[in-house]
Amino acid sequence: MNRTPMDRLALVLVIIGALNWLLVGVAGYDLVTGIFGGNLFTGNMSVFSRIIFALVGIAGLYTISLLFRPSPATEGE
Repeated sequence: MNRTPMDRLALVLVIIGALNWLLVGVAGYDLVTGIFGGNLFTGNMSVFSRIIFALVGIAGLYTISLLFRPSPATEGE
């Protein structure tokens, strides 16, 4: 796979975000605010939690570009 380090980092952050939302949906537990402080459900989040959520959101926006790039397998064709 010919992905850049930025592509890989963005994908890892998106996967972390997806797993966090899975925990929120299934167990009602927010791992990010559990680790970094605050409570997502009351709106009281620590600065660190907000930074993590912002980074995951930016990574999600970045990964949209992966949808419109040619696949590494078809670049040589």
